[in-house]
Amino acid sequence: MQAPVYNLAGEVVGNIEISDAVFAVPFNEGIVHQAVLRQQANARQGNASTKTRGEVAGSTRKLYRQKGTGNARAGSRKSPVRKGGGAVFGPHPRDYHQAMPKKMRQLALRCVLSVKTSDGELKILDTLKFDEPKTKQMTGVLDALKVESSALVVTSKAESNVVKSANNIPGIKTLPANLLNVVDILAHKALIMEVAAVRKAEELWGKDSSGEKSDATL
Repeated sequence: MQAPVYNLAGEVVGNIEISDAVFAVPFNEGIVHQAVLRQQANARQGNASTKTRGEVAGSTRKLYRQKGTGNARAGSRKSPVRKGGGAVFGPHPRDYHQAMPKKMRQLALRCVLSVKTSDGELKILDTLKFDEPKTKQMTGVLDALKVESSALVVTSKAESNVVKSANNIPGIKTLPANLLNVVDILAHKALIMEVAAVRKAEELWGKDSSGEKSDATL
């Protein structure tokens, strides 16, 4: 499949062949949904915690004698019905981790990349490098590419100047290609990738069902 390549001024400077095995995969809603749930669940810390009546600080001495006071029977100030007492059925640290087979994770990623491509929301840049961090430079690139909403900017490797240039722009996030994930792709309207980032994605996830890498080239 052919895709246009833009320069930083938003001009088409050529076309590249991109892998159908990565950017033209039929959408599988069930797999993508499961991948999103897994990623969100694995991001949860699960460290919410409460103390039971056996864990809160306080004396175990009986508050007052059993009979003759006219009050209800009470054995401990740590009872859940009293202020400062333990919590009943409160949360405790737990692991929310969900497992998902590697091939299913890769398929989900290929599915969302293919959707961005088919919807015309994938923009490929010949290169994206800045000599120094400048928000104005990044804004100029986005305007040239006619990005009017949120965008995920993907470079072949971590570029500190690009990251710093995008930090102050609302709705813009930068990632190296090896950290691409389903949630970030779906959370942003546009997907901007360097040519080198496209090739990195094809190298990492461009395998067909037989396990052979795709043969997409420039």
